[in-house]
Order: sequence, then C-alpha cells, then structure tokens
Amino acid sequence: MSQFTPWSALAGGVLIGAAALWLLAALGRIAGVSGIVAGLLPPRAGDRAWRLAFALGLPLGAALWRLHGPLDVASRAPAWRLALAGLLVGFGTRLGGGCTSGHGVCGVARLSPRSLAAVAVFMATAMLTAALLRHGP
Repeated sequence: MSQFTPWSALAGGVLIGAAALWLLAALGRIAGVSGIVAGLLPPRAGDRAWRLAFALGLPLGAALWRLHGPLDVASRAPAWRLALAGLLVGFGTRLGGGCTSGHGVCGVARLSPRSLAAVAVFMATAMLTAALLRHGP
C-alpha cells in the first residue's frame, strides 16, 4: 500500500509547471508529451535538440528519483494487457488531438476551449470508470 506524500507531489507539480512555462516562454512551444515525441519522427532541422532533451528528461527524471529511494510501482497485469493499454492510449491521444499532459497542464492554463473540453471528458471518463470498477454496473 502506498502512502500519500504531499510534499513530493507538490514538488513534482511545481517542476512540471515550471518546465511547461519555461518551454512556452523560451521556445513558444507547448509541453504536450505526445506532440513533442511525435515531432521527433521524422526529425525537422533545428527542432530536434529540444524535443530530444525533453523526451530523454522524462525517464532520466524517474531514474534520478529512483536514486532517492525505491519506486512503489507495480502491476499485476500481464504484459499483453499493458501493451494493449499503451496502444489504446496512443490511439486516444491522436483522436483527442493531444495527450492529457498537453491538454491538462498547458491547454487549461491557456484557457484553450478545446483543452477545457478534453479535460472535462478525461475526468468524466475517469470518474465513471472508477465508479464502475469499485461498485459494478
């Protein structure tokens, strides 16, 4: 059982917000992970370095946090189910015109109507799913 850690959660949120703000202020780019990674293939001249740094920084940040202590992350799901979930997330990202990080962190902060609608749908779907899984149909 994991414990709620408000200080590390707050620090993580501040760092995510700061990174998104810096990327927007310095480069005029939105910190949506799917869009950043999608822009790596095919690479565009002059656009690759910052995208690669951002994409590599995500697992590097997790690796650095791992040095701090054990990660309390586990899944009892079989590998095929995790792979299928990843593919469905990728499909949903394309269908929704961006990922939850882009819409939720950056789009809502910019008061983008499309992002506000997307986040409302994400949240409603998550709440419905949680209710159905906990209490059944």
